[in-house]
Amino acid sequence: MTFLQRSSAKGVPPVPFETEDNNIEGVADIVLLEPVTEDAFVANLKKRYKHRRIYTYLGNVLLSVNPYCDIPIYTPEYIDRYRSRNLYELPPHIFAIADDAYRSMRDRNLDQCIIISGESGSGKTEASKLVMRYVAAVSVKGHRIDKIKSMLLQSNPLLEAFGNAKTMKNDNSSRFGKYMDIEFDFKGEPLGGIITNYLLEKSRVAVQPPGERNFHIFYQVLGGADVSHLKSLRLSRNPEKYRLLNNHDSYIADTIDDKAAFLATKAAMEAVGFRPEEVQEVLTIVAGVLKIGNVEFQPVSNIDGSEGCLLIKEYGGSAVYI
Repeated sequence: MTFLQRSSAKGVPPVPFETEDNNIEGVADIVLLEPVTEDAFVANLKKRYKHRRIYTYLGNVLLSVNPYCDIPIYTPEYIDRYRSRNLYELPPHIFAIADDAYRSMRDRNLDQCIIISGESGSGKTEASKLVMRYVAAVSVKGHRIDKIKSMLLQSNPLLEAFGNAKTMKNDNSSRFGKYMDIEFDFKGEPLGGIITNYLLEKSRVAVQPPGERNFHIFYQVLGGADVSHLKSLRLSRNPEKYRLLNNHDSYIADTIDDKAAFLATKAAMEAVGFRPEEVQEVLTIVAGVLKIGNVEFQPVSNIDGSEGCLLIKEYGGSAVYI
């Protein structure tokens, strides 16, 4: 469950707003729940979830239950419905939170903060993207503004490539914390943004738990780069050849298209301002990390009694004395 606070069945049509009934579908705001007990709280969320109501208010806090499927409630029509509406005028929705924050910032000149928290797999990454999508859709249009919006939106696939990984709970789990600061002018036009990352799970590069993968970017490069590009990076397409990727033979993720994701990552890098040579430099570093992961050292004792080692030239290959 994801919590959003301010300081989906594929092909199934959405339930019309006007048909929401608290008696049938549960209470839309937990504040109105009677009695207020843990059992009643959970039962209300279950009742709403059964009716595809994944959002529930707790005052000005939005509770979200991940449906683990596509629900068509994020279309442009939904953006239009929630635009410039009071927070409790329509059923609970992440667009309502985003709209209330945006209008408070634009009309009342008040800084806004949306905190998204929850356990792994609860939908935090998707929630943050939906907030950004809504703000981009309702803010002022213009060539310069659209370019800034594109850069802000394209930052997501780039961050996910280098900071997300497949885990036992979630195929696109963020392995870092993110603070995004978007600046607006007095008209509500986005001027730019700053993204601060923290607590990156760096240890995942070297070791992954059973059934989990390394960061997406490694598999994207191997699966998405064409033959000539792989040759220039001196890489093989087979992830089994790299120690950092085959700790537990879990380099395949059925729900992830690494080839398509690689193209999206390259497009995102270009959109946020990377020059072609800088993109190549970054991918060269990624290739270098994979190659370094194949370096092995074998401890030996020298003739004089001191400690030495053998350097394994290639993963599973011959050794040389150093």
